[in-house]
Amino acid sequence: MMARNNGLDTPRETRRSLRANYDPEAFGRLSEKFARFLGTARFLVYMTVFVLSWVIWNALAPRDLRFDDYPFIFLTLILSLQASYAAPLILLAQNRQADRDRISLNEDRAQNARSIADTEYLTRELASLRIALGDVATRDYLRNELGDLAKEIVEELRKPESDTK
Repeated sequence: MMARNNGLDTPRETRRSLRANYDPEAFGRLSEKFARFLGTARFLVYMTVFVLSWVIWNALAPRDLRFDDYPFIFLTLILSLQASYAAPLILLAQNRQADRDRISLNEDRAQNARSIADTEYLTRELASLRIALGDVATRDYLRNELGDLAKEIVEELRKPESDTK
């Protein structure tokens, strides 16, 4: 008989479960679509038409065709049921949006930190180039120095030979 290996490097055997299996991402996307629809004017128009139709039918239709007499308890039950499902779905959609916002904010912070580091590096490089250029002779400086040297040579050459002895 073989001993059962319970090591962490061995996957467990899949077990059958009575719990429903669902994809949280698919459910989250569905909740976001539902929450997005609930926040539109189209939903408000549809809901208003539905409620008005319900109230008008159950108030003005012949008595034997009415299915929810005043105070419209069945309508209240349907609206409460809709609200009891809408609220958690909206909260789920908000949580998913908050998670996306948090990730985006962290990425933006990292990008800003990289940009600041790059800017500081370029600033230091620019400062070192300015310092290095301060030590380099410019064209105007060389021109002036050569001009002064040429003047001195010309003056030396113009002096009589007696002055040089």
